[in-house]
Amino acid sequence: MMKNETHKTTGNKMMKTTRKEKSQGMNWCAQATRLAIYLRDGLACAYCGASVEDGTKLTLDHLKPYSKGGDNSPTNLVTCCHRCNSARGNRPVRTFCKAVAGYLNHGTTTAEIEKHVRNTAKRSLKQCRIEAKELIARRGSAARALASM
Repeated sequence: MMKNETHKTTGNKMMKTTRKEKSQGMNWCAQATRLAIYLRDGLACAYCGASVEDGTKLTLDHLKPYSKGGDNSPTNLVTCCHRCNSARGNRPVRTFCKAVAGYLNHGTTTAEIEKHVRNTAKRSLKQCRIEAKELIARRGSAARALASM
């Protein structure tokens, strides 16, 4: 068995499940945790600052890419707009922050963006988890909670 494989059982047969197959779709992160991270990060991209008020589609970005052994812990995840997440790929945070500083073009430095991203990931999720669960209970889903914001 390879490092990134686990086994799943189908009837009497054991089938290999690769790491990529396990992480497909949005189900790799519990919806309450996903919403809590979005709330922790102010419902805005940690890199460029685009927010849901601007109509931005939010995603989660792994600071240490999953493809390079990063995990799904909240301290390794930040809110990211679709544009930044697609553009970053698996480049190091510092390298990507340099690119963001270039296209934002409003005087923000690479170091300031990187510091913000790293500090954002360190914030506690405790209160945000409570708020996320309450929002989901009231709205029926994390997607509906986000749509109402």
